Amino acid sequence: MGKITFSLIKADVGGWPGHSKVHPELIKTAEEELAKEKGKLLIDYHVTSCGDDLQLIMTHQQGVDSKDIHGLAWNIFEKATGVAKKLKLYGAGQDMLKDAFSGNIRGMGPGIAEMEFTERKGEPIITFMMDKTEPGAFNLPIYRMFADPFNTAGLVIDPNFHAGFKFEIWDIKEHKRVFMNAPEEMYEMLALLGAKSRYVIKRVYPKSGEKLPEDEPVAVISTEKLFQIAKKYIGKDDPVAVVRAQSGLPALGEVLEPFAFPHLVSGWMRGSHNGPIIPVAQKDAMCTRFDGPPRVVALGFQLAEGKLVGPVDLFADVGFDNARRKALEIADYMRRHGPFEPHRLPLEEMEYTTLPKVMERLKDRFEKVE
Repeated sequence: MGKITFSLIKADVGGWPGHSKVHPELIKTAEEELAKEKGKLLIDYHVTSCGDDLQLIMTHQQGVDSKDIHGLAWNIFEKATGVAKKLKLYGAGQDMLKDAFSGNIRGMGPGIAEMEFTERKGEPIITFMMDKTEPGAFNLPIYRMFADPFNTAGLVIDPNFHAGFKFEIWDIKEHKRVFMNAPEEMYEMLALLGAKSRYVIKRVYPKSGEKLPEDEPVAVISTEKLFQIAKKYIGKDDPVAVVRAQSGLPALGEVLEPFAFPHLVSGWMRGSHNGPIIPVAQKDAMCTRFDGPPRVVALGFQLAEGKLVGPVDLFADVGFDNARRKALEIADYMRRHGPFEPHRLPLEEMEYTTLPKVMERLKDRFEKVE
């Protein structure tokens, strides 16, 4: 049937209440609009949420960056914004940073993770959705999935893996990219990826070409930065990712294993604090404590001729209970720091929050010290 395009497009169009959750009416609005295109523009769809972000999952054959698909998503977010305004939801239309759709939703506010590929005989695909954090929050788990033998046993015991993977890494400050190979350039990669507020993994590709085409990505992450688009702080970016699994790729369990460690990410309250990311069931993706702590949801599907068989709520497993407990302990520890670093972000990253307005008020009161 030709290549399949898997599109995950999300936006914060209104929180209920505050920044905690998506109102059911917004999900209903999106479902009604997508239903009209099933069997036409779309092969299949699923609507969900993570925190205050409305998530549209779509399969089709229009390719990446399709004007029709992006236009459909934009129109849905606009209609949902209208509903949000009627309900007086908080921050209605927050991620809709442009007045009108111009052919591509990139750079307009919503986050996008899309990939086009040839569907295999068995095609497990996992969608990861984060709330209250930034794109770099995916650096550590995606690196571990595809490059860390302590996480992914297949890198050691499956000869199909020994060629490793190619990483597309973006410098989101200078708007540049570099392609790097693991394991050959592992140390150089880590030098970049450890600076997660600037260097982020955008895509991962297979290298050998024996089981999978080398030009078809096996993982993709949204990298939209809201402050760069709006030129001011309006909220965290709440990234999403799509990862394919099995048959020459990490197994499902190897894809999920990095989240058994609740690593520290930037975001949380007012986008200004470091905290642990908690892997949760979709029903628990509701950020309330100090507008957090940051959450990640994983929904798993099997593709069948582009149709979505699922989802399975993968972090609903009790196997992640210890990660959740550990994350809550870390959250308690970090909160005890109050406004002090390392809970609060370093000054360089605070430049993109509302802190500069505070500094502006104080600038004339500073005196020179001899």
